[in-house]
Amino acid sequence: MNTLGRIFRVTIFGESHGECVGINIDGVPAGLPLQVEDFVPDMERRKGGKQKGATPRQEEDLPIFKSGIFNGFSTGAPITFLFENKNTRSEDYQKHRSHPRPGHADFVAHEKFGGFEDFRGGGHFSARLTAGIVAAGVIAKKVLGEKITIHSEVTQIGGNTDIEKGLQAAIERKDSVGAIVECRVNGLPIGLGEPFFDSVESSLAHAAFAIPAVKGVEFGSGFAAANMYGLEHNDAIEDASGKTRTNHAGGIVGGISNGNELVYRIAVKPTSSTPQVQKTWNWDTNIVDEFSVKGRHDLCVALRAPVILEAMTAIVLLDFMLLENKINRVYQHMETRG
Repeated sequence: MNTLGRIFRVTIFGESHGECVGINIDGVPAGLPLQVEDFVPDMERRKGGKQKGATPRQEEDLPIFKSGIFNGFSTGAPITFLFENKNTRSEDYQKHRSHPRPGHADFVAHEKFGGFEDFRGGGHFSARLTAGIVAAGVIAKKVLGEKITIHSEVTQIGGNTDIEKGLQAAIERKDSVGAIVECRVNGLPIGLGEPFFDSVESSLAHAAFAIPAVKGVEFGSGFAAANMYGLEHNDAIEDASGKTRTNHAGGIVGGISNGNELVYRIAVKPTSSTPQVQKTWNWDTNIVDEFSVKGRHDLCVALRAPVILEAMTAIVLLDFMLLENKINRVYQHMETRG
């Protein structure tokens, strides 16, 4: 349901316009130094209102530590963070309560939960809950250390590799737009993952699809591999380290990391809350009529996705590292690791 991971295990909670959102993180090695300042850089990257095309909603997003941290260090017990929701405008959502937004979870949430769901700002379905995920990612990256680097960036908006032009085209259309986000990981050891159900690919895809608005995931050459021949796609091994001449596999073979750069991409759909007039079924009148979405929304939600994808990636990879006993349950700085 709302939990991911086996040893490094995260559980998210809260609603977009409730008192707070947050996360509980189990499996954090004891002795990890943690201060509020550690979270600021990535939380700032996730914020709206900082860039063209992002929602103007601004929240402070400084984590409130509730458990698992004592005297500035993790204790080995579960860590709980809260992020307060202070800048909400719930009345924007009451106005179109009877109009389930096309492409949004409004209709399915209403059916599944019998009308008891918190619909304000998307409630528990909102990308607001990724605040906790990013916080967990900060911890995961810190435990992984500097030898393992994770970097994500938007590579296309609306099919245009010129990010500014792709975004400007959407602004001129007064509509939302989709995008591609790519993640690259370097420094992984060989041997993470298992064949079939616990492969690195299946675990990362599971986590990536949990990011709101993600509709596709591909590794390495991805869908382009369907247009290639075997000799073209196969990555020739060059030495005993497993280094390959090409990387069409994206750093994973047989579900297991092969020591090369891990490369994968997500497809992020256009934000369903577009300012354009749309048609949808009105469950009060039982007819299809026109409506437009009010409120504050991302024109291109993918602009804030890179740091979220990094966090999800770090969470999954740290879980694998702990499963393989690559990391101790008592934190050691990378310089003191064997």
